[in-house]
Amino acid sequence: MKLFNHTVIISLLLFSLQVNAVDKIEVQALMPGMVVLLIDGNRTTLKTGGHAQGVKLISSTTNTAVLEVNGEKKNYQMGTTVSTSFRPRELITERVIIDNYGMFRSFGSINGHTVKFLVDTGASTVAMSAKDARRLGIQYRLEGTPTQASTASGLAKAWSIQLKTVRLGELLEHNVRGMVIDGDYPRQILLGMTFLNRMKVEKEGNTMSITSKK
Repeated sequence: MKLFNHTVIISLLLFSLQVNAVDKIEVQALMPGMVVLLIDGNRTTLKTGGHAQGVKLISSTTNTAVLEVNGEKKNYQMGTTVSTSFRPRELITERVIIDNYGMFRSFGSINGHTVKFLVDTGASTVAMSAKDARRLGIQYRLEGTPTQASTASGLAKAWSIQLKTVRLGELLEHNVRGMVIDGDYPRQILLGMTFLNRMKVEKEGNTMSITSKK
């Protein structure tokens, strides 16, 4: 009977550790002595020395926070999303076939909204027209940073923005830098290097293979 009780207690402890394990942390705001985190989908505010869901704030400034997670201290910066699970990332490959116009086009999504991409390794960012941004509900004038973009017609007014999610088939990335260009250019949303540089991209004949990195 005692052996049975000990087994039950050990099982309960192991179950509790599994439940309380942190899988993903996102830094949403940084202040001296305070940080706002999204821990496994739950938003919480920590002050220096405070802890929640197995995460403890050691120190923070406006640029970085030192967090202790599962007994390990690391530096985290604003906007970073970190998975604390130690499972190797699954390798996913999407293949895009060249169309009759010599372009690599494929369907995907931005912030959960379906879009058709022109996969362009010559584009520095994920770029879209203001018209497409409004259709996707992106508040680029409020949330973006004013800049300029070089177009076929010359320099155009643009806004640098942070896209919550960008998906191409089964390839999904968070917090991808994008650009909204004033007017109707580009005609199609460009899937540029702020997404593609996180992948392994290979061209062979009429096929472009895009594979997630480990």
